[in-house]
Amino acid sequence: MMGFTRDNSKNFDKIIFFSTLAILFVGVLVLHSASSRYYHQNIVFRQIIWISVGIMFLFAVLRISYQKILHVSYLLYGLNMFFLVLVLVIGQARGGSHRWINLGAFNFQPSELAKIALIFALSSYLGARKGDVARIGALFGVLCFALPVFILILIEPDLGTALMLVPITFAMLFMAGANMRHLMSVVFMGLGALPFLWHLLRDYQKQRLLVFINPNIDPLGSGYTIIQSKIAVGSGGLFGKGWLSGTQNQLNFLPERHTDFIFSVVGEEWGFLGALILILLYLLIVYRGIKIMQSTPDIYGRLIATGVVTLFSLQVVINIGMTIGFLPVVGITLPLISYGGSSLITTLILIGVLLNIGMRRPLF
Repeated sequence: MMGFTRDNSKNFDKIIFFSTLAILFVGVLVLHSASSRYYHQNIVFRQIIWISVGIMFLFAVLRISYQKILHVSYLLYGLNMFFLVLVLVIGQARGGSHRWINLGAFNFQPSELAKIALIFALSSYLGARKGDVARIGALFGVLCFALPVFILILIEPDLGTALMLVPITFAMLFMAGANMRHLMSVVFMGLGALPFLWHLLRDYQKQRLLVFINPNIDPLGSGYTIIQSKIAVGSGGLFGKGWLSGTQNQLNFLPERHTDFIFSVVGEEWGFLGALILILLYLLIVYRGIKIMQSTPDIYGRLIATGVVTLFSLQVVINIGMTIGFLPVVGITLPLISYGGSSLITTLILIGVLLNIGMRRPLF
């Protein structure tokens, strides 16, 4: 690996940082509205605590060169594999899923940190083999990292998070210079396996996919949330109904509005213009992240940035897409806004990593 300069504060990307703070502020306002009547108000207080913890982690990450983190990437990957196995054994059950480890004061979700561990492990592996990535052996090596994580998260079950690992892996392989024929072969094999994978899905997961095609097949069951979500977003119009004034939200017609479907509250109360401003803030982070990725000559930095930008942008697209009925419901949270400590802290750590890469340049 190449040597690196000390962090350069002049390269600190203020656009990413302040866009992140703006989204966090919007998130607190929206979460307050979503929880003001039918949820305990302490979830807003908890979210503010998670934001504070996440920002501390962000600045802590800035102080450590990402290259030093790469040195322990395999160790981080191994520890996370241990926690993914542990959650299946002693994990707290919610709705039939074992995704959380109860640590007393808070619940820890290993699948969220698995995203960070996998991005760094793949970056370390692919970066060290930049001249041989086009060979089929490198592809098998990557699958040896990604498949165990994918399978363990799928068993929990957490289909949405597991599926997120697929585009991250392919994007990093593409950036590293993998053979396109090999990648397309894997894609076609995956498509060919879909009929068999269908039988491995839980009944509620199958129902979610069927409801995506036609929500009216179960309007009072699996289709209820997406129907109410589209009503909420559509009723917001151009300017919205006003903060704390959304009827679908305030009258408790919209389930999961503080987590997976919080964008419905934005659409109803802030309208098309409010939702557009929020999306533009996300686009600013993605755009600046791509600029960092393109301007970093170090292959390790480019690979990490590719994984982070892919993960962040896809989470936004998938969450908003499922909220307005364009994509099936897969349990993906809206970054920096949805309630949840593990997801929020993970996102802030990844943004810190992205800023970290932008602040450091290789010495030639």
